[in-house]
Amino acid sequence: MKIAYYMPFKTLGHQNPSGDLIIGTEIFDHLQQKGNIIGIVSKLRARWIYYNPVTLIKLFFEKRSVVKNLQSPSPDIWLTYHSYYKAPDLLGPYCCRKLTIPYVIFQGIYSTKRRKKLTTLIGFTLNKKSLQSADHIFTNKRRDLKNLSRIIPPEKLTYIAPGIQPQDFKFSDKERKKNHMLWACENDTVIMTAAMMRPGVKTEGISRVIQSCSKLLEKGHQIRLIIAGDGECRDQLEQQANRQLPGRAVFLGKIQRKKLYKYYSSSDIFAFPGIQESLGMVYLEAQSCNLPVVAFEDWGAKEAICPGKTGLLSPASEPKSFTENIEKLILDPQLRHTLGHNGEKHIQTNHDLLKNYERLEEKLKELCANNMK
Repeated sequence: MKIAYYMPFKTLGHQNPSGDLIIGTEIFDHLQQKGNIIGIVSKLRARWIYYNPVTLIKLFFEKRSVVKNLQSPSPDIWLTYHSYYKAPDLLGPYCCRKLTIPYVIFQGIYSTKRRKKLTTLIGFTLNKKSLQSADHIFTNKRRDLKNLSRIIPPEKLTYIAPGIQPQDFKFSDKERKKNHMLWACENDTVIMTAAMMRPGVKTEGISRVIQSCSKLLEKGHQIRLIIAGDGECRDQLEQQANRQLPGRAVFLGKIQRKKLYKYYSSSDIFAFPGIQESLGMVYLEAQSCNLPVVAFEDWGAKEAICPGKTGLLSPASEPKSFTENIEKLILDPQLRHTLGHNGEKHIQTNHDLLKNYERLEEKLKELCANNMK
């Protein structure tokens, strides 16, 4: 297949990493590695485009430019990654009509609460129009599947579970021994958390983990907290850790994704609340490395974690339960082992990226074939 690929929110190689960017990049890489011809058709960023007159003018010319560039020969199909109220795809529907090719969205999001605020109503309306013009929509969240089914016929919807490449996140006893010696933590329970330290819920999540560990330290538990990630709020978090966990927190800084397995392997528990997280790739990665996870149940963590089987979830309205779940795993090494072992199997069975994206490719080929009839 020849695939026109567009990412309205963050294009490939964007400087601010995120779970969404990882997924969008992995879809591109997978389809390319399978022998398809896939290319980024535009780098126009649609974030809050309807409030940006300059970008709207650019959109007008970009539409014409993209259609002209794709006309001979035209692609077989158009695939947009991530269209929602904040960054609706205003390019794909127009171009696909002009090129008479199928228009497909991966991770289309329909959130009705956005129509209730004047600040997001325009984005909601534009995104809804894009969603309804799609020939097919893929989603990796069951909540989004349910919401999309309000406006999209079931035959145009496909759920594909989020995935990772399990071979990139394997437990390493060698790395565990090396890091435990480095951290001098042979008698400690090692708790890991990871997130970009930017203002907002990511930093709030790490802060909550520090608070929980502080309370558990006060109760006499021997804890070492390992924190992966970097960003403008790092100093703030380090100051908090120095106050509440003196000598008990290790800030790793930004770690290359393919090296994260070393630190998952060196830990006993992975804890991150996941406040307003749409998914949280770290949950998949941690489970793949045999780590039991602790998180909130209100958002995306439940897409990746089997409660009571691979991790422990609690309501965000009960922050005390989050701390209690960490303590439960500290006190019960056998439970940690069982949940971690189940987690590895769960990822291999349900969240293997290569297996899951085969379904994506098959459906894209089917849509191309139907368009040729």
